[in-house]
Amino acid sequence: QVQLVESGGGSVQAGGSLRLSCAASIYTYSRYTMCWFRQAPGKEREGVAVIDIAGSTTYADSVKGRFTISQDNAKNTLYLEMNSLKPEDTAMYYCAATRSVVSIATMLAHPEFFGYWGQGTQVTVSS
Repeated sequence: QVQLVESGGGSVQAGGSLRLSCAASIYTYSRYTMCWFRQAPGKEREGVAVIDIAGSTTYADSVKGRFTISQDNAKNTLYLEMNSLKPEDTAMYYCAATRSVVSIATMLAHPEFFGYWGQGTQVTVSS
């Protein structure tokens, strides 16, 4: 059974930084593509960053150059380093896992490819 638990969210001022973590209870974690999604009130869930089993990454245009996705396979943990935060980054952030083999660009745009989700961690950025 796969379980994902996010942590690290909080409230920061614009320009600040946060580091999100996602602890994964997955027997074969290294075989999963992992992704961070976010959802703001009244908006659709959107892909933020994805990392595949080879370590390749891709990002939403809105976060390129500010956010970095990484993972520690030995700890079964996914991270999202968020710098230069903006009020528009305010959202619930979710990590998700999949063993699908489509391109990571496709996965970023299609949350339906991800079968395992955490409960989310709230990020609030004030101006």
